[in-house]
Amino acid sequence: MKIRNVVGTLVLAIMTCSLSAQVVSKDSINLLKDQKEALELSKKLNDRKLELAKLENELQSKTDEAAKSAEAAQKSADANREAADKLGNDPQDKRAARRASKSAGSANKEAKRARRAADQLDRLTKDIEELKRDISKDEEKLSSLPAGTGK
Repeated sequence: MKIRNVVGTLVLAIMTCSLSAQVVSKDSINLLKDQKEALELSKKLNDRKLELAKLENELQSKTDEAAKSAEAAQKSADANREAADKLGNDPQDKRAARRASKSAGSANKEAKRARRAADQLDRLTKDIEELKRDISKDEEKLSSLPAGTGK
């Protein structure tokens, strides 16, 4: 009987110690949750900043590409106008008609390329602005987190 009491007391003591060791205050749990949220937000913010830098590096090349394609489209349109004028002077000339037809096709292709380049530039500019807004919102959220968890 004494052994049972001793064993029971030991079991009770061990259970009490293990239970008391597992108790964590709500404040520390909330603090850890806030720190986790701040870390996740910081990671997302850094990823967005990297993406913004990549897009801004592409911006110059897309701008140059759009300008070059617009210039090429203008040159092709001018060449088409000249070919059409020559055909207008002599409507029966097969060579002039063939040149005017090829010139018109070329002008059409160049205009299409110019539109595509301009659309890509517009999309890139829009993406950059959207990313800047998202970064701003994330920075506001990060600064609004309780002290000691942000930055």
